[in-house]
Amino acid sequence: MINGKEYIERIDALQNEVWIEGGKCTGKLSELTPFKGIIKSKAALYDYQSQPENKKLFQYSTSDRKIGYGFSYHQPKTVEDLTKRRLATQEWARLSAGLMGRSPDYMNTLLMTLGMAAPHFAQDQKAFGDNIKRLYEKARDEDLSITHTFINPQVNRSLGQYFDDTNVTAAKVIEENKEGIVIQGARLLATQGGLTDELLVLPAGGYTLDDSYLFGFMIPSNTKGLKFLCRESFCYRDSRFDHPLASQFEESDAIVVFDHVLVPWECVFLYKNVQIVGDMEEATGMYTFLQFQAICRQVVKVEYILGLCELMGEAIQIQEYEHIKLKMSEIITTLEIMKALLVASEVNSQVNQFGTLVPDSKPLKAAIQYFSVAYPRLIEIIQMLGASGLISIPTEKDFNSEIQEDLANYLQGANVNAKERVQLFRMAWDIGMSAFGSRQTQFERFFFGDPVRLSSIHYNRYFTQPYVNMVLDFLNEREE
Repeated sequence: MINGKEYIERIDALQNEVWIEGGKCTGKLSELTPFKGIIKSKAALYDYQSQPENKKLFQYSTSDRKIGYGFSYHQPKTVEDLTKRRLATQEWARLSAGLMGRSPDYMNTLLMTLGMAAPHFAQDQKAFGDNIKRLYEKARDEDLSITHTFINPQVNRSLGQYFDDTNVTAAKVIEENKEGIVIQGARLLATQGGLTDELLVLPAGGYTLDDSYLFGFMIPSNTKGLKFLCRESFCYRDSRFDHPLASQFEESDAIVVFDHVLVPWECVFLYKNVQIVGDMEEATGMYTFLQFQAICRQVVKVEYILGLCELMGEAIQIQEYEHIKLKMSEIITTLEIMKALLVASEVNSQVNQFGTLVPDSKPLKAAIQYFSVAYPRLIEIIQMLGASGLISIPTEKDFNSEIQEDLANYLQGANVNAKERVQLFRMAWDIGMSAFGSRQTQFERFFFGDPVRLSSIHYNRYFTQPYVNMVLDFLNEREE
């Protein structure tokens, strides 16, 4: 396991090609305003896992080596392993109030599922199985940070665009040679793009029509021709008082541009085999594990929202109103539903063909669909509880100016002074109304894709026949 200093030094040394607000980033990314907050917060995770008192939860060792590895690379084989994974994931998530959607354990978990299922990829070519195992072991040994991109640009979602080679937008293979495959085009939406050691790429749309879109590989973020085009930063000031959340956890999202990027064969583990892709989730449990990690984090996020709303109520003495209790009860219900679904996935987990204990996907799918609707409602509750208090939020500089006495008099709470009350309400504003908070809402709403499509898939794949039989048996017994 690495510590925070090692992570920062490694990212700065890569000199990844990152663009933001019309300019190419130069110097150390960890010192640039749009990125220094999230890099520092991510470094804090690595420091936390390295503390002696935390190593029991955050590290494991293999039978053949004494060295300790990060928990998220561990292949779970027992329910106790899954429970430990949940506890470690949530311990990390509490350091960011559940707001860091791409903490290192997210992609580490995915790579673990792929590495443990190396024989699945070896069905096509033995080298592909060897490659994914080696890539996993390298990431584990060096405690690498990874981002990913699985989505094609929204330029044209019609089927015909996949056959149009005159204007390549979605990333595809344009050449194959003895060194590897050459990728041209773009992918969305790499959260923390350019701020990680490596980039993992899996098939997006179009591969069933044209196999030049069908590939899986992992390459260093500083690979020649790889560019990360970041959106505007939603952290507008460094002040922890003014932007208590955005100043620390604004992750940045990037378009990934592949400008004739050569991907060496040793980095490729999936190529032009529809069957391998079609069976990949069942063989690896990759999306199930990603859902497990995400729901661990989302539970922590709801815990923070509950605590925040309780403090807001206390600050302005509104807890005794019935409609406030109703809204607080909604938050509590959301929290308990998410916790129950998460534990149910652990209890009903099953070992797959590669010895990995995979959580039960049914409650996890239910949780993902539920949270995409519940989270915007939780944000609405924050807005309703805060009311005008989320607008009357002077800055840190105001409290250090000539108007500080006015603020102290007119913005005090029932049991807190004005500065403490405003600091609390600025946190509520930052998660519920700021640009950063709006991005969080959109992020949770579409975390695993279009909620309507996911609901349809959930219905289509859910085995309802036993329940149909129950009803038919009941009716038949009545007739007899």
